[in-house]
Amino acid sequence: MVNRKYTDLFIDFDDTLYDTRGNAVISLRETFEAFQLGRWFPDPQVFYDAYWEANIDLWSRYSRGEITRDYLIVERFRRPLSAGQGLEVTEAFCLEMSDRFLDFCANKPGLVDGARHLMDYLRGKGYRLHMCSNGFHEVQYKKLAACGLRDYFDTIILSEDAGVNKPSPLYFDYALRASGASRETTVMIGDNLQTDIIGARDAGFDTIFFNRWNVDPSGIPDHTVMSLQEIEELL
Repeated sequence: MVNRKYTDLFIDFDDTLYDTRGNAVISLRETFEAFQLGRWFPDPQVFYDAYWEANIDLWSRYSRGEITRDYLIVERFRRPLSAGQGLEVTEAFCLEMSDRFLDFCANKPGLVDGARHLMDYLRGKGYRLHMCSNGFHEVQYKKLAACGLRDYFDTIILSEDAGVNKPSPLYFDYALRASGASRETTVMIGDNLQTDIIGARDAGFDTIFFNRWNVDPSGIPDHTVMSLQEIEELL
C-alpha cells in the first residue's frame, strides 16, 4: 500500500477513466456514415487508420505546445480525408465533420473497466479528487455528464483554463492553485507516460501509472498498475 500521506488525487480523464478510444471508434464510424464517406473510401478502414495515425501525432504535438487547438481540429480530419478518392478537402468540410464527430463523442457514456467502482472507493476513503485533462472545455463537460462522473470531482482542471497543457510544469502549478492541494500530499494518476507521469514527476509529484497500453515505463513512475482495481489496492 502507498504511504497514506495523500489527501488529494490528480486524475487524468481520457483513457484513464473515460474510454475515449472505445467511444471514439464508435463515433468515427457514425461520422463516416453520416457524411456518406463510402463514396470516396471503398474500404472504410483506410479512413479509420489514417484518422488514428493523424490523431495520435497531433495530440502529442498539441500537448507539447507545438500546434494550436484550431490546427488540431482541422488537421486531424484533413489528413484522413486526403486519402479519399476524388474528394475535395476544404477547411469548412473538416470543421463540419469535426463538430459532428465531437457531438457523437461527447454523448457516449463508455467508461474504462472499473472506473466507477474506483471513484466510489476513492470517495469512500475521503480523498479529494481533481480531474486533470488536456481535453477541450465544451467537450469534456459533456463527456462528464454523459458518463455520470461529474459529481465525483472536487475540481475540474482543464488545460484551456490553465493556459498551458500537461506535461508543462506550469499546468501542474495551476492545478495546485485551482484545487488548493499541496504538492507533498498529492499523487497524479494517468495512462499517458509523457503528459501525465513524466509531466507530474518533473513538477515534483508522486505518480501512479495506469499502463493501459502496455508500454515500458522504464522505472519512471513511482507505481505502475495494469488495471484500475490495482489502484484501490495502492490507496
